[in-house]
Amino acid sequence: MKIKPATLVFITLLNVFSFQLLAQKKLEIADYAKFVNVSDPQISPDGKSVVIVVSRSDYTQNRYNAELVLIDVASGKKRVLTQDRFAVSSPRWSPNGEQLAFIARSVQGRDVTNQIYLLSMLGGEARQITKAPKGVQHFAWNPGSTAIAYAALNEPKNKQDIEKGITGFEVTNNDMFVGSQPLPAHIWLVNTNTGENKRLTDGDWSLPIVIPPSAPSSPFSWSPDGKTILFVKVATAYSGDGQNRTIQLLNVADGTYKPLTTRTKFEAYPNFSPDGSKISYWYKIGDINGSINELWLANATGGEGKPVSAQLNRDLYLSAWMPDNKTFLAGGHDDNKTSIWTMSLDGKATALNLGNVCPSWGFWLDATVSKTSAIAFTGSEPNKPVELYFMASTTSKPVQLTDYNSEVSKMTLGKTETIRWENEGWKHCGIVTYPANYEKGKKYPLVLVIHGGPNAASVDQFSRFSQILANEGYFVFEPNYRGSDNFGNEYKIAIVQDAGAGPGRDVMTGLEKLKTTGMIDTARIGVSGWSYGGFMTVWLAGHYGGWKAAVAGAAVTDWADQYSFSDFNVGRASALGGSPYVGDNMKNYIAQSPITEAKNIKAPTLILANTGDPRVPVTQSYKLYHTLVDNGTVTKFIAWPIPAHNASDPVTQMERDKLWVNWLNTYLK
Repeated sequence: MKIKPATLVFITLLNVFSFQLLAQKKLEIADYAKFVNVSDPQISPDGKSVVIVVSRSDYTQNRYNAELVLIDVASGKKRVLTQDRFAVSSPRWSPNGEQLAFIARSVQGRDVTNQIYLLSMLGGEARQITKAPKGVQHFAWNPGSTAIAYAALNEPKNKQDIEKGITGFEVTNNDMFVGSQPLPAHIWLVNTNTGENKRLTDGDWSLPIVIPPSAPSSPFSWSPDGKTILFVKVATAYSGDGQNRTIQLLNVADGTYKPLTTRTKFEAYPNFSPDGSKISYWYKIGDINGSINELWLANATGGEGKPVSAQLNRDLYLSAWMPDNKTFLAGGHDDNKTSIWTMSLDGKATALNLGNVCPSWGFWLDATVSKTSAIAFTGSEPNKPVELYFMASTTSKPVQLTDYNSEVSKMTLGKTETIRWENEGWKHCGIVTYPANYEKGKKYPLVLVIHGGPNAASVDQFSRFSQILANEGYFVFEPNYRGSDNFGNEYKIAIVQDAGAGPGRDVMTGLEKLKTTGMIDTARIGVSGWSYGGFMTVWLAGHYGGWKAAVAGAAVTDWADQYSFSDFNVGRASALGGSPYVGDNMKNYIAQSPITEAKNIKAPTLILANTGDPRVPVTQSYKLYHTLVDNGTVTKFIAWPIPAHNASDPVTQMERDKLWVNWLNTYLK
């Protein structure tokens, strides 16, 4: 059928008009369902394809549905590898490229656990190869593609007593919500051909056990000859003892192991060099818990070796060997961005040209290197949510291989800028997001969204919540402050024994700089944050006036509670001068706790928390609530019965953000 020219013109105009409508659509919280997360890219051994985890929110089932997708590098063609599974993770290629192992949910009667599955790249269904009673935490292939080492929790020693109702357990350095003896994790080996499972280690010590949000547990690293596995040993399974971690070399044949060094703390993330002669690993500078992760290089025969990344002086979230045995791929926060560098064995670092792309991070950088020196990573741009990127070499420009979030990218978004200032000898930066429909000459209300951690940083990436606020007509200021990890070790440890006062002055100085632009309605400024961002919110609201609204999420308000009840517990002591219960050190805890001056808060305050949060126990939110109410401050306290630090499901995440935005709208508009 022949279409008339006038009809063609009409269709063209209609398509243009439809695109303009989409481009002008306001980004709202209801659009969360449109976001797609892309993570854990794994390049095939031949460098021709990449497997990723693609996750979508399911608001009907209140869960995240994940699938493994194979991306052809040359064409960008996609193929879904996992069918009829909603919980998959950790795709890992066999070294020969013939199989893909991954973790998926296994249901055996009433027991639901995470197990390892194998998928042949020639086709067919994935088959389960482990039946760990407590599930599998992470794993690594041997070089010969014939076996997989994996981490799994032990079963309780007193299992029979527990079944009889005898459930008492010893409390030491654990969080207040632990309801049974913490179980150690150990190393097992499964033959991928026969399915035979064999225990390699046992004891009361443990592999690292991760409580989110956190970097993943130190992966296993096999020697090229398949005889040795590098792993990290933690003194006990109690979370507060996590800093007592050392690198060990495991003899696969007989299960014996020996330490790499004579240290007793702060070693992590060991990796054999491709030729097996060297071992790289992370170590905290100066044996200080709050310092940056520094890359060290040792001989495979043992010993501490020497630091490599001192010249770079950045907190590492990535260190991977390049195939040449002479170079590392390193990553971490740097100024207002997240960077990836190549680093020689003598520490010379060269930043990769990533353009506007900011690699994804979650206390870990989402990137992998192939045997061909190709690099795959996930990342975002300020106006574009996360996608998969590929670099054929370290000198190539990133090529975007996916476009899952194109619909969101076409919505109305606020532009971002970096603001810089100095305070008390420190250089600082922060990210400013403009109102989505900004008009020059007008003044707008401002919301501070302060990052947590404080081992973190606000960088120039896509920020969903900042863009939501921008579409509500706000300027958004995400300040970095001393204690953030984007300006080196000295900047990061400057927060030690100065948890709030110094960082508070940093943020307020940055705020004053922003006010001088003339774009801010200084009568309508709110402050907000989650975790350490909640700490900063309460500190600033209690020590400085002028705030018209505050939102304190999972806020640290009392350091003594953090020491006594949280998952890190005694591990926090070094940042506050030691135990609060020794000598007169309690006065330091009191002086540095926001609850001490919270009685001064006048801004209407919304308190948000999870009742089972092990990272920041809810006791501190209760203390804040009663302090504010008893002193006549407008206050609302909303809590969720969730045993996690963050909103762990999509419905709660949406509900939390709605409450946050509505509170700001009530008092700032």
